[in-house]
Amino acid sequence: MISTKGRYAIRVMIDLAKNDTGSYIPLKDIAERQDISKKYLEAIVKEMVSGKLIVGASGKGGGYKLCRKPEDYNLGEIIELMEGTLTPVACLVKGAPACPRRKKCETLPLWKEYSELTHDFFYNKKLSDYIN
Repeated sequence: MISTKGRYAIRVMIDLAKNDTGSYIPLKDIAERQDISKKYLEAIVKEMVSGKLIVGASGKGGGYKLCRKPEDYNLGEIIELMEGTLTPVACLVKGAPACPRRKKCETLPLWKEYSELTHDFFYNKKLSDYIN
């Protein structure tokens, strides 16, 4: 399940893209437009800045803005930054130790297919698809 953190991060990104004037956008404006607590958004945008999805500036004229053009973001990278991997089972996570049941696991094809569908779904959706 994708938590409010992941969903709100996408809403913030869409808001930043829609309201881009080249200047920083105050968090209070985003919070008001999105009807989300400013305090909760502070934690979310902090993580997004650390993950290099957005940049922030404090003080007068401060706020947040995108690092790249909306068409250069996909929803998968936003969700995985906020939620962690979209991979449904531990044995398919990149860098996971080899599962001793891998060769005889009847369910592995199911999990691989589900993982690919989920990955492809979110990584083929661009931020720019949701700003018009």
